[in-house]
Amino acid sequence: MKQQGFFDDQICYERLDKTTDPLLRLKGSIDWELFRPELEAFRNSSSESNAGRKPFDPILMFKILVLQALYNLSDDAMEFQIRDRLSFMRFLDLSLNDRIPDAKTIWLFRENLGKANLIKSLFEKFDSYLRENGFAAKKGQIVDASIVKVPTMRNSREENRMIKEGHTPEKWSDNKRRQKDTDARWTKKRGSSYFGYKNHISVDVKHKLIRKYEVTEASVHDSQIFEEILDRENSSRDVYADSAYRSEDQIARLKEAGYREHIQRKGYRNNKLTWWERQGNRTRSRIRSRIEHVFGVQAQTAKDVIVRGIGKVRAAVRIGLRNLSYNMNRYAFLSQTG
Repeated sequence: MKQQGFFDDQICYERLDKTTDPLLRLKGSIDWELFRPELEAFRNSSSESNAGRKPFDPILMFKILVLQALYNLSDDAMEFQIRDRLSFMRFLDLSLNDRIPDAKTIWLFRENLGKANLIKSLFEKFDSYLRENGFAAKKGQIVDASIVKVPTMRNSREENRMIKEGHTPEKWSDNKRRQKDTDARWTKKRGSSYFGYKNHISVDVKHKLIRKYEVTEASVHDSQIFEEILDRENSSRDVYADSAYRSEDQIARLKEAGYREHIQRKGYRNNKLTWWERQGNRTRSRIRSRIEHVFGVQAQTAKDVIVRGIGKVRAAVRIGLRNLSYNMNRYAFLSQTG
């Protein structure tokens, strides 16, 4: 076997640069040290002992979670890809001889972040960074929700009844309880059934960046989380949404809060939309469709919209990281294109 040369890493990366590496843009566009204070404080508070091998740098671990969210990889797949892909190693500032976090270390770091409720804080930290660097929310906001599937649970009718009532079937063993997601719920959309959660987001019209988000069970109606995710710092009071958010009470609350609603009209069997109402829907759709691009990018980069993890807390961590990684990727693109 040929011995590794001093410049072998550099030669490999120079060859890689002849192709387009989107991670290189993402790495160079963001001040990753921005997150160090929160991550260091979190690690110090969760550390129980100074014994053993020195822990990995928290920025390294955080960047691993960002990569994992971008490509929707399992912990085992993430460990393998770090070892296998030069682009991942360069993004993480790792050389071929460096020690690499294994799957259990990645899992534990993400698990502790979730227990510390730190994901939303990191998301808001980056949102402040966006505003300070010329990407304040402007020209109004668009609100929508996307279903995020989790692996389907095969339960009996009695087990499902108990779960809906907030109970865990007594016959389940401890091992079975760990494998069953009793927080996720079923919902129907366009005639198809889905099991999982919902990612409710608010996107600013100008930059198409996610400004607010909430994670709920899939059965929660979109309109129930409408006001919670409105971004009050947007320079415009215009709010765009599809017809699922439209009700007289909702419109009245928006008006009282000083917003201008641009919610799609919906027709009924005995009360069809007029020509003017249909034209209005088309006009609003030109702006409202921008949020579909956000969900489309998330699905395209992740390849699979299924979230791995049992329970709402873990799902919220995964979905929050997915929203944060989208914003980072979007910011890297916007800052480069000007």
